[in-house]
Amino acid sequence: MMRLVPRSTANRSSEQGGPEALATFGRYAGPATLILSSLAGGTKHGYALTKDIEEFAGVRLAPGTLYEALARLDGQGLIEALESSDRRRPYQLTAVGARALRSHLDAQRQVVDVGLRRLASSSSAA
Repeated sequence: MMRLVPRSTANRSSEQGGPEALATFGRYAGPATLILSSLAGGTKHGYALTKDIEEFAGVRLAPGTLYEALARLDGQGLIEALESSDRRRPYQLTAVGARALRSHLDAQRQVVDVGLRRLASSSSAA
C-alpha cells in the first residue's frame, strides 16, 4: 500500500507525534483523525468519543477500533490519558496532537479543494 505524505512535511520526522504522524497510521488514520477531531472539542472518555464521532461524522467506531487507535495515539504522544476516580478513562489532546491534526486536516483540505475544482470543471465541460 502506498503511503502519501504531503510535500511540505515529507522530510520531517514522524517520531513522537511529528506533523505527519497520522500518515504512519495506515488503516487507522481515519479513526485517528476522528478521535483527534473529537478531542479538539475537549476531554472525553471512550463512550463519549464514540457518541461525539457518531454525531459529527455519522460514523460509529467499533470498540476494538476505538481502543486500538487510542493506544496508538497515546503511544505517539498525540493524546494523553488522564487520571479518573471511576472506571472511565478520559483522554485529552496534547499540543503535539493538535499540531499533527491541523497539519493532517490542512493536507486533506488541499486534496478536497483539488477534487472539487476538478469536478466543477469536468461537469461544466459535460
